[in-house]
Amino acid sequence: MASKIRVGVLFGGQSSEHEVSLASARSVIGALDPDKYEVVPIGITRQGAWLSSGDPMRELRAGIDPDSLPRLSSVLAPDPSGDGRAELVQLGPSRNGGQALSAQAGEPIDVIFPVLHGPYGEDGTVQGMLDLAGIPYVGSGVLGSAVGMDKATMKRLFQAEGLPVVPFVALTRAEWEIDPAAVLRMAESKLTYPMFAKPGNMGSSVGISKIHDPEEFGPALDEAARYDRRILIEQGVDARECECSVLGNDNPDVSVVGEVVPGNEFYDYKAKYVDDNSDLIIPADLPGHVAEEVRSLTLRAFKAIDAAGMARVDFFVARDFSAVWLNEINTIPGFTRISMYPKLWEASGLSYSQLIDRLIELAIERHSDRARSKAALSEKGADLSV
Repeated sequence: MASKIRVGVLFGGQSSEHEVSLASARSVIGALDPDKYEVVPIGITRQGAWLSSGDPMRELRAGIDPDSLPRLSSVLAPDPSGDGRAELVQLGPSRNGGQALSAQAGEPIDVIFPVLHGPYGEDGTVQGMLDLAGIPYVGSGVLGSAVGMDKATMKRLFQAEGLPVVPFVALTRAEWEIDPAAVLRMAESKLTYPMFAKPGNMGSSVGISKIHDPEEFGPALDEAARYDRRILIEQGVDARECECSVLGNDNPDVSVVGEVVPGNEFYDYKAKYVDDNSDLIIPADLPGHVAEEVRSLTLRAFKAIDAAGMARVDFFVARDFSAVWLNEINTIPGFTRISMYPKLWEASGLSYSQLIDRLIELAIERHSDRARSKAALSEKGADLSV
C-alpha cells in the first residue's frame, strides 16, 4: 500500500480574517480522506506564532496564553536541496528568554494547504517562504497572490489586459491624512455618488463602506485606512453580484456562474458571516450569452495575474445585462462547505472532497513543473569571464 500524503493545513494568521480562516480550515481538515492523507494541522496565532503540537485549532479558537507560545510554537525548516519536503521543527525556550530550535516534530510534510485569508497569508508572503523551502503548496505563487491581494494593482493590470472594471481612485493613507479635502475633491471629480471605500489589501469585505453623500465620505475613508496604508475608492453601480470559480494551473477549468443576493444593502462582512440573510443562487439566472461572458472574463482574469490552483472571481452584472464589470479575484476564497467557491464546483459536478483531492494534485503538479526551470547557470557555477 502506498504511503499517505502528509498534508500540512495552514490556518489562522494575523489578518482580520482570522476567524474566517479557522472556519475554512475546519471544513478542509474534515474532508481530507484519512485513507489517502495524514493531516498536520498548523495554526498561526494573531500574533504570528506557529503552532503544531497539541491541538492548534482548539488553541486558536479558545485564545491562547501568549506566555505559553515558546512551549507550543513550531516553524517550517526549509531544505530546498532535498526532496522538496519540509520538516516542522519545535521551538522551545532559549537561555536568553527567546526561542531556540529543538527536536524535530515528525516526518517531512509533502504539501502545504494554506487556508489563510488576507494579509500575511493570501498576499504572497507565505507563498514566498514555501518557495524558499522548496515545498509544494496549494494555490497561486508569489506574483498571483500578491497581485490578487492588492486591489489597485489588480485593477490596473486588468485594465492593461482590456478587462472591464468600474472607475476607481487609488491613494495612500498618508495622502488622506495630509489633505482630506483634496482627496474628496479628486474623488468627486472622477466619480459620482454612491461610491465605495475599501482597504487596498483586505478580503471578506472587511473595512468596506458605501458612501451615499459627502457627509459619509470621511468616516468611510477613515474606516478603510484602519486596515491598510493603501485605499481604493470605487464607483458604485446598480448591478447584480455574480461569482465564478476557477480550478487548474496552465489549462484551468471554469465553473458555472453563481449569484449573491445580499440581505444587507451590499454584500458586506455582516451579510457574509453574521446575519445569514443573503441568498446564493447557483446557477445564476442569467441569459446564456451573459453567463458565457462572465466565464470567459473569469478565465482571462485568472491568467492575467498568473494565478494557479484555485480562485474565485467576482463580477457586477448590470441589471439590464448591458454591461459586465470585473470586481476582483480571490486566490484563497472562503472554503467552508457552504462557501461559494466549493458550492459552484459542486454544481459543476465536483464534490467537496474531490475538489480538495484535485487541488492537492495541482499543487504537486505545479511544483514539479517549477522544478523544470533552470534557476542557476550551472551547479558548478558559470564562467563569467569575457
